[in-house]
Amino acid sequence: MNNFTPRSLITNASTQTRRHLHGQAPRRSGAPSNPAMKFPCVDALENRSATLRQQAARSDTSGPEPSYTVGATEIFHSSEPLLLDHGGQLVEFDIAYETWGSLNPDRSNVILLHTGLSASSHAHSTPTNPQPGWWEKFIGPGLALDTNKYFVICTNILGGCYGSTGPSSVDPSDGKRYATRFPILTIQDMVRAQFRLLDSLGVDKLHASVGSSMGGMQSLAAGVTFPERVGRIVSISACARSHPYSIAMRYVQRKAILNDPNWNRGYYYGKVPPHVGMKLAREIATITYRSGPEWEQRFGRRRADVSKPPALCPDFLVETYLDHAGEKFCLTYDPNSLIYVSKAMDLFDLGAENQRATAARRAAREAAGDDGPGYGDGESCNLTLPDKPYEEKSPTMESALEAETLSSSSSQQAGGSKPPTDLVVGLSALLNHPVLVMGVASDILFPAWQQREVAEALRLSGNRNVAHYELSEEQSLFGHDTFLLDVKNVGGMVKNFLG
Repeated sequence: MNNFTPRSLITNASTQTRRHLHGQAPRRSGAPSNPAMKFPCVDALENRSATLRQQAARSDTSGPEPSYTVGATEIFHSSEPLLLDHGGQLVEFDIAYETWGSLNPDRSNVILLHTGLSASSHAHSTPTNPQPGWWEKFIGPGLALDTNKYFVICTNILGGCYGSTGPSSVDPSDGKRYATRFPILTIQDMVRAQFRLLDSLGVDKLHASVGSSMGGMQSLAAGVTFPERVGRIVSISACARSHPYSIAMRYVQRKAILNDPNWNRGYYYGKVPPHVGMKLAREIATITYRSGPEWEQRFGRRRADVSKPPALCPDFLVETYLDHAGEKFCLTYDPNSLIYVSKAMDLFDLGAENQRATAARRAAREAAGDDGPGYGDGESCNLTLPDKPYEEKSPTMESALEAETLSSSSSQQAGGSKPPTDLVVGLSALLNHPVLVMGVASDILFPAWQQREVAEALRLSGNRNVAHYELSEEQSLFGHDTFLLDVKNVGGMVKNFLG
């Protein structure tokens, strides 16, 4: 057998190898080594942008921005200015709301239902809007919010886009959309607007304040801000102060929108909205709404179509689920509303020090007669970046005070037994209020330790009427979304608590 290899072939092979090793391009054959990949997911986004751009060109006024609506609502209009916690005010505002049940003669059977970040006032179907609401199976005769007993009110939050005044609304001062001239909001600002509505309805005191997620934050804030006007309090899958993980997740959602070229610093109305960033923001949010164990059962590692080669567009079932969630949402909610409302969640802190600082700031502005639009004393609400980039520090480099603060604020998460004193004092306004606090072990957005923190802080403040329940993973794998899905456990406990 002849094993002889011509020297010229060895030389050519060695030359090709050296070229590859030294980054030199091999001799071109006239065709690429592999065909270019196709990206139908990117094509779809580009096609939508083109369609929206064409719609904008045909419209002289509204452009392609959707009309954010989920159907007929009632509208409360306040012509009295609303002073806001971080400066600025709304000279007038609207609150969209819907009701179920009947108001009793002394108006003592009212339940105020608070919504999550992107929900509308449509919690249950109505004669004027028969579409199922987001808490459809929890509201009605004999249900968690029993309309045979109670008169249930649900509002679209201030800053939203489903009928209440928000960034997409028209500023009555100049007839133009607020966009990012809309002032920074807090959860307490939203609650004050809701209580203006209650004033207009002649409701002096609520039988109960009920909410889940951001609604659970509002429910606690309602009790702390108006303790004499709230009877019972229900807070589900929420917290009394926002913690770093949830702040971080909301930050990257906002960043996805701000980095969309179509966001245009918030002035996209009448133009192509930042639908690409909005879709990505929703996909990020959806990851936090459900849990790993549920997704393991629901999707596993299954691909959408095993007969096709792997793709960089949605390929695994879980990817197609996220893509679908973002697709449904990206043109049905105002991006600026998401930015403002999510920031209000980040700012939420019922600790005593934050409450004192906010009250002092409001009192100073009121004393100075700062009742005009915008921000007082030349103050503006602008993002300021630190002079130096963030530097990692070891705990030993922190001051004793900083280390103590870090320790106390994370004690519950680390398995500690006591919440910080600042939060205990801040929740002392609820000393005499019956409070139901519920959490879910599979929740990664508002982990169950945060609800334990609320319950324990209330008890340490002296409240002896705190009911705390935590659903295990065996009871619910649905994560944060459990409050929307678990009629038996969540609905049953709410019904029993309200009486």
